[in-house]
Amino acid sequence: MKTMAGRLDRARNPTRGVGMDGYELARDDALRAGGLDDLRALIEARMAALLADSGDGKDLLAAAMRAGALGAGKRMRPMLVMLVARDLGCTSPGLVDVACAVEMVHAASLVLDDLPCMDDAQLRRGQPTIHVQFGQDVAILAAVALLSRAFGVLAGAADIAPVTRSRLVARMSETVGSQGLVRGQFQDLRGGARSPDAIATTNELKTGVLLGVAADMAAIVANAGERVAQSLRAFALAAGHAFQIRDDLIDLPGKDIVLTGTASGKDSNKDLGKATLLATLGLEETQHQLARHLADAQRHLDAALGPRSGTRQFLDSLFAQGRVRARAAEAAPAAAPLLAAEDARSRALLVS
Repeated sequence: MKTMAGRLDRARNPTRGVGMDGYELARDDALRAGGLDDLRALIEARMAALLADSGDGKDLLAAAMRAGALGAGKRMRPMLVMLVARDLGCTSPGLVDVACAVEMVHAASLVLDDLPCMDDAQLRRGQPTIHVQFGQDVAILAAVALLSRAFGVLAGAADIAPVTRSRLVARMSETVGSQGLVRGQFQDLRGGARSPDAIATTNELKTGVLLGVAADMAAIVANAGERVAQSLRAFALAAGHAFQIRDDLIDLPGKDIVLTGTASGKDSNKDLGKATLLATLGLEETQHQLARHLADAQRHLDAALGPRSGTRQFLDSLFAQGRVRARAAEAAPAAAPLLAAEDARSRALLVS
């Protein structure tokens, strides 16, 4: 396996000594212990290189862009790009840029969602939100700049054919626009009483479309067949519903610690007054919905990539902690804080 130093050097200098197998994503040992961490570090390093600042510490716009995109996070969406592509046999060095572009769009959407005129959040990923740190004017401009940078990165991704890059740009445009993320946030802000189906549609637009574009872009770069692409889209749709429901549960006071073992690093109670499945269906039925969507996501993912795929491992690891803690908390709430060590061992097994 290539050394971590070599991987990080290539992330910062993508044209230096890189062939078609430059990141070795297709090797069987890519997801042994530390493999997911290696991929995450690769994404982090390339993101930092793509969002380099001027170095004088006075460029507030660059600082806000970096704060919004490089803060602590799971990197779920870019990891999906790279893992799905790996499972499809694609090892193009351009994948890391595609993955970073998806994460930049996600970061821009969070900066906008947190604004006082939107969700009015003060905390994100354990840090003050971008508008709190830099002001609303800088936050808005930073979000626009991140979106622009994402499209530029896609359009210039190395080692990807021009016609493929055009497809990637078009797909991202659909995701961001008035029938994607923007529409989802618009519907969420308008609130009011809504049916479970209408709430599910908003969830698809807020969360599912960006997971979908991650899977779609991996399939496009890997030149996957339509059957596989359809299964991946169905997986992303189900996974998006599952993640949105989990976020709704975490938004309850104290539930972030029950479900994740630590505070979520974001404001809670931001969904009060909004139409969510939790508010509409109640806790028990919402938990049933979560289980159903997770089962659907796993079924579609297995159909596309097989049950032993790296992507399936990654998905399982993201939800394993919540499942364990939620069950234990129901049986013995006082024991929930004691589950961290056991979950750490479970997580190590999932990625080894």
